[in-house]
Amino acid sequence: MVKIDRLGWADGIAFRSYGLRVGVRVTDARAMPRAMQMLPPGWKPAASPIVDYLYSLVIGGAAPNSKIQRFHLAYFDAGRLARSKDLEDVLKNLESHLQITVADIARRRVFVHAGVVAWKRNAIIIPGMSMSGKTTLVSKLVEAGATYYSDEYAVLDERGFVHPFSRPLGLRQDGKFETQRVQVEALGGKSGVIPLPVRLVISTSYKPGARWRPRELTTGKGVLELLANTVSARSQTRLAFATLPKAIQSAEILKGVRGEADEVIDSILEKVA
Repeated sequence: MVKIDRLGWADGIAFRSYGLRVGVRVTDARAMPRAMQMLPPGWKPAASPIVDYLYSLVIGGAAPNSKIQRFHLAYFDAGRLARSKDLEDVLKNLESHLQITVADIARRRVFVHAGVVAWKRNAIIIPGMSMSGKTTLVSKLVEAGATYYSDEYAVLDERGFVHPFSRPLGLRQDGKFETQRVQVEALGGKSGVIPLPVRLVISTSYKPGARWRPRELTTGKGVLELLANTVSARSQTRLAFATLPKAIQSAEILKGVRGEADEVIDSILEKVA
């Protein structure tokens, strides 16, 4: 850490996110606005520079009076997080690691990998890891008039209410792994701002040509579906087991494969209505 501290830091910020104090610093002040776009939704500036976790971004690029291209580097505390000649690759690694860190260690919140929308002032949670099709389903629900809450995490409080974790949707094209960030307004939608109770949980994955014939799950099995996608299931097991049953105690839980997202939107919204 002493060696990293000596690199020479041009700018930085300390912020609070879900009870954690986190710092981000850069060796080139011009990179700071872009780095701040990587911060978790809802972050607040911290009054003190003392932090629990520190991210350090070393800006590379062309060396002065040289054709040599230096690597861009990202560190999490004293450990190297990413190394690339493409700054965007490093920033994406930093963003992903930062959000997982917050999700894993957040105080009084449980983060579930899930898409979330609201309909009729009730939340619909779509749990699932990357490539499960949850963002596609969320985007189609938003286009149908649902309010956007998240395409990455369902953030649950101790009452079981789900909070907004709004960031641009990461939409994939033609099954590619790389995502393109799309503002919810570009889909004709808007983001939610208040915590809501959960009315419906949809556990599904995409299968070409499949028909949507979901089966209803018990609350206990619904908890297991959410637990399998809960970031802090191991690090904060007691909090997860206390929160998840509350979240879905009044919810309907459906599980099944689906075909194209357009084919299931009306069915999902009718369940909530």
